[in-house]
Formats: sequence, structure tokens, C-alpha cells
Amino acid sequence: MQKKKRIRIGDLLVEHGLINEAQLEQALDEQKNSGQKLGRALIDLGLIAEDQLLTLLSEQLDIPFVDLEQYPLRPEIVKRIPETTARRYRALALSASENGTLLVAMSDPTNIFAYDDLCRILKTPINLAVVRESKLLQLIDQAYQGDADYGSLASEVEEDIADSSIALEDIDLDDKQSEAPVVRLIETLFESALAVKASDIHIEPDEKVLRIRRRIDGVLQEQIMDEKAIAPALVSRLKLMAGLDISERRLPQDGRFNIKLKQASVDVRFSTMPTQYGEAVVMRLLDHSEGVKNIDHIGLQDSARERLEKAIHRPHGLLLVTGPTGSGKTTTLYAAINELNDPERKIITVEDPVEYRLPRINQVQVNPKIGLDFARVLRTTLRQDPDIILVGEIRDRETAEIALRASITGHLVMSTLHTNDAISTAIRLLDMGVEGFLIASAVHAIVAQRLIRKICPECHEERSLSTAEKSWFESLSLPLPETAKFSRGKGCHRCSKTGYKGRAAVYEILEIDADLARTLRQGDHEAFKQAALQQEDFIPLLDSAMKLAIEGITSVSEVMRISGWVD
Repeated sequence: MQKKKRIRIGDLLVEHGLINEAQLEQALDEQKNSGQKLGRALIDLGLIAEDQLLTLLSEQLDIPFVDLEQYPLRPEIVKRIPETTARRYRALALSASENGTLLVAMSDPTNIFAYDDLCRILKTPINLAVVRESKLLQLIDQAYQGDADYGSLASEVEEDIADSSIALEDIDLDDKQSEAPVVRLIETLFESALAVKASDIHIEPDEKVLRIRRRIDGVLQEQIMDEKAIAPALVSRLKLMAGLDISERRLPQDGRFNIKLKQASVDVRFSTMPTQYGEAVVMRLLDHSEGVKNIDHIGLQDSARERLEKAIHRPHGLLLVTGPTGSGKTTTLYAAINELNDPERKIITVEDPVEYRLPRINQVQVNPKIGLDFARVLRTTLRQDPDIILVGEIRDRETAEIALRASITGHLVMSTLHTNDAISTAIRLLDMGVEGFLIASAVHAIVAQRLIRKICPECHEERSLSTAEKSWFESLSLPLPETAKFSRGKGCHRCSKTGYKGRAAVYEILEIDADLARTLRQGDHEAFKQAALQQEDFIPLLDSAMKLAIEGITSVSEVMRISGWVD
């Protein structure tokens, strides 16, 4: 086993002439203010390159400097370090020698306490390697994806529950020194979800087990825990964080809270539902650390982006964005608002809830419990001299008519509607009882969208179409290019064996021209559909998705999934 050396990084760098005393003092001041490690402060201040620092540590500690880009990971070795420990000490098990010695990568191999704790946990000799921190964190996220270390913490919570002296309401989650198992379990729950970019966390008690499910790239991934008895304690603690009544278990409750983890600020929308075996919880995660995307970064093709920019820069009219829950509608609307946000325009949003806070924009959250619904807020909004109004969702005829009338009286209005595609959106408004002439006069563009999973780049491979996929092409009479090469993901540890990593957006944009406006005034559904399909620039969602499949970005089976095709 290597003998761990105690090293003062600052003195070492000064001694080798890589920084001077003044720069060291500057980095020490930054370290005090930010709480960072000294090495990270030096790198962030641009006083030394990361590779310079790591090469020096490698020489002084007589340990290898490993390039993780070139290092093949073995899941069975990696998982010898529990996820919570790997994240706490920024350590990753790389390989095991014949005599059982583990090679462990660390971003800070001078951390003696981390080294001693790793030796205690692993109960085996350890050799250290120094690695780039950014790549290490990325590989930790990938290696532990879908396999959060809940088990040991759940057992500790179960033991605490057996101790009747525990008082959940006295445990402060914001106290970073708290060692209460329920606190560490909740932190691990959120940290692992953020690491894999999960949009939702589901906690579901069953007859004999507790299910933790995370929605990753639009699909739920499940982990089963035997410690079902911890469910009430876990749910109660989360309810306290959301300011809800922990004694009420018979009725659904909704709330929200904010949690700060690893410099990320996450808003959590919290919902409970009483079920046969206890309260089920769903938490929607909104990570504010990524900020609001602009219109160039939401995945629009060049032609589609030009048409959307044309629609949002009109002085008045209604722009509708449509799609099912989780299809990225809010992201698109916020990108549009971000594009238009300047001192010359007054922008008001009416939302449920307000998902992202934006400067210079008046954002209102509806509250139906006190009568502050979309329609009421929207009426008041019109008296606030707005240029642009964003309505979170059109849910009924009254809200639709107010939004439509606002858009023909000098305001640009943007909103969402839950429909399957752009063509059915206008027809849905007619079915809601809105007059056709009002729709024709107000609506100038409809954007329909979906999020489709991308093939994992690490296990990407070409393949031929299956019999079911060929049948699907035939049933839709889709033209199949002879030169098309389709792909899939085999499944690897980086994508949790799913074959997919990340998502891409597909869009269809329907502009309401004179022909379409005429059919709306007449209330002729079929004529409207035919005129839309014949519009020169209109590209249906399915065609946009198939283009991604032909380019090898997604798979044909994924296109079939979002199209709702059943074999």
C-alpha cells in the first residue's frame, strides 16, 4: 500500500516557481470566500493549468496521472466504492490487481481523511491515481446512473425508526452537518436524480417493497428497496419540507420547496396521493443551475428556427405551443421570452407554477384556491399595459377567448395547449366553443413538439430494420430511402443499458395563412386539415422524427414509440 504523504499544495507550487506568493495569497482569499479546495481556486483564477497541477502532484506523491478518456471502466470494480462515498470524496475505483490491490482515482489525492476512510470502507490495499476533476465527476455520474446507493442509508433510517426518540420535524435538511440517516437518504435521492438529469422522482410503497423510480429522458427507471417501513418517515420528512400537513394521509396534497445541492438550486414540485399501501409521492425537478435556453439551443432546424423567430417578432397575434406533458413546451416558450426580453418591451407571464425566474419580467403565479385563476389574472394583466403576455396554459373557453381577444388588440400572446399535433390544436379550440372567426383573426402560428431519445454515442451501432419496423413503414406509406442506414444503442454502463442518452426535440410549425383562416371561419375541420397538409413549408412531426432516425441520431423504434404505433 502506498504511504500517504502530507502535502501543502500552495507551498509546493511556490517552491517550483509555478505561482508566486502574491498569487498564493489571492487564491487563499478566494478559497475562504468560496469554500473551494485551494487547487480548484488556483485553476478557476487562471493562475495555473489543471494538467500542470496534476502532473506536479503525480511526481511529488509518486502516483500515476491517469487520462480517464482512455481508461475502460469495469462496473463490478467501480461499484466496490458506494456511490455516496464516491461522490463525497470524488473517488472512482479503476482496476484491481491480482493481489487484490485497488487502483482508485481521486481529484485530490492529498486528502488524507478521504484516503483513510476509503481504506476503512474497502478493507483492501489501495493505490491512488490523480485525474482531472471534471472528467472524474462525469464518469461518476455515468457509472452510478440508475444505481443510487439507497440500500445502506435505508437500513440506517429503518434502525432510526425503531428508536422511538426520533423526531422528524426536528431534523433540519439545510444543516449540512446533519448526519441523520433520513437527511442523507433524501440528499442522495436528489443528488443521484440530478446526476442523471431525471425530470421526476416517484416514491411508491407496495405491499412488501418500496419503489423509487426516476424519469430519465422521458422513460421511468426503477429501483426496488426491501425497507418498505421507511416510506412513512421519508414521505413525512418531504412533506415538512413542502410545508404540508404530515398528519393528513387520507387526502392528496400539493406543495413545493427549494433544495440546494452541490451549488445547484433545484425547485421541487411535490404531490402526494393516498394509495392502498400508503402515500405515493411524485416530485418534479426544475434545475435552475442550467438557466434558461435561448432560441438557438432548443434543437430547431434552420428553417424551423427562422419561422419561429418570425412568429415571435410579430407585433401582435397568438402563438400556441402544443404537445403532451413533458414535451418541452415550457422550454420553448421561455426561449422565446428570453429572446424578446429587453427594456423596450413589457412582458407579463401568468403561470402555474412559475418555473424559472427571469429579470425584468412580471411573473404571476395563479392560485385557484383564492380565486386567482388564469382568466382573472389575464383580465388584470390587460390593464397593466403589456406588450407581450405569456399564458402558461389555455385550459377552458373563457381563458381561450380572453387570450384570443388580447392578441387582436395589439398584444403578442403566447400559450400552450395539450393536443397531439398542430392541426388538431385549431380544431380543439373550435371544439371548446371558440368562434372560428376569432381563431382565424388571432392565431398566426402553432408549434407542436416532442422530445425523442438520442442513441447513446458510446454503444452506437448500425442495424437493419426488424419485421415490425418494416410493417410500420408499409402501414404509413412512408418512403424509405434505399441508402438509409439505421442505428441503435446496444446498451452500456454509460446509458444504464438502455441504449439511449439525452433527448432531441422534433417540431412541426403550422402558420395560419389565408386559406387556413378561411376554413376556420367556415368551421370546416376536414378542409382545414387538408389545407394544412398541402402547405408548402409544413413538415409533420413524424417526418421530422424520421429525419433524425435516418441521420442515426435516434432509432426507428423510438420514432415508433412517440408516434403511438402498436404492433
